[in-house]
Amino acid sequence: MKLYRPATVAVGVLFVLLGGLTRLAAPDQVFDEQNMQVVHGTIGEDLEYGDSTVTITRMKFAKTVVEEDGSDDDKPLETNGVYVALEWDTVRGIAKPQNAGATLVADGGTVYEPIGGLNDSGIDFPNAGFAKTGAVVFELNPTDLKGLKLQLRPSMLYNVLNAYVEVDLGIPGEEVAQQLVDGAEAQYVLQEPVVRVASS
Repeated sequence: MKLYRPATVAVGVLFVLLGGLTRLAAPDQVFDEQNMQVVHGTIGEDLEYGDSTVTITRMKFAKTVVEEDGSDDDKPLETNGVYVALEWDTVRGIAKPQNAGATLVADGGTVYEPIGGLNDSGIDFPNAGFAKTGAVVFELNPTDLKGLKLQLRPSMLYNVLNAYVEVDLGIPGEEVAQQLVDGAEAQYVLQEPVVRVASS
């Protein structure tokens, strides 16, 4: 009869236990979208992100973008579409929040990622007890803005019920979208993020 080393047996038992915990955590849904809870909101609402909060404070449309801390030789970024800057405020809780992957999603299914090449564009959280303001910038197709929503999705932890934030940006139809595009500023100046002590 073949004998197995204790380490081999221990590894086998561990896999069996992990398999059982996986089924208990979310039966038949471990890799399913149903394993996510959605925190819905609109511009100006404080939304829970774990024990932290995130607020989209303002949305601005622009034809060009330039960074405040850039050199005098830096040329503004231009586009054949339109830039959308979402200004935000985050307040950190006790636990460190998971990295927030920001995307914009239109009704037609188009997904927009933040543009590259801007050091100060993005959404993140300060240290515990502090708040932070900043902005994240996207380049969009001006004919595909209907139903635009911001999604902040954390990195997925297997077998743990996750939540992500979805912010309705208030563009119900093409008419509103066109008004926003027509009213786009000539240039958006991306400010450096600012950290402050969170108010109690």
